[in-house]
Amino acid sequence: MAWLLLFLAGVCECVWAIALKYSHGFSRLVPSAVVVLGMAASTILLAFSVKHLPVGTAYAVWTGLGALGTAVGGIILFHESATMWRMVSLVLILCGIVGLKLFSE
Repeated sequence: MAWLLLFLAGVCECVWAIALKYSHGFSRLVPSAVVVLGMAASTILLAFSVKHLPVGTAYAVWTGLGALGTAVGGIILFHESATMWRMVSLVLILCGIVGLKLFSE
């Protein structure tokens, strides 16, 4: 259950980061509200997950999922660059996340 909460925390991390772009510097109400709610949900879910997971592992996975998901979202939604080296870097982040899951206590 802790890993599921951590995964959901990572999804919320991606949601708020992408909504931040849509908020245009907090000048748009709905995306700005999504940012604040996403941040709160992400942090709360992370807090619940660290009750049962090592904090270093949980934090690294949380930030990794957020970085990976937000980068992929930027490529899809905002047509950010998808160069080979950027894709290789994202795969390495994914490998780190999987490794932390497989080799955690």
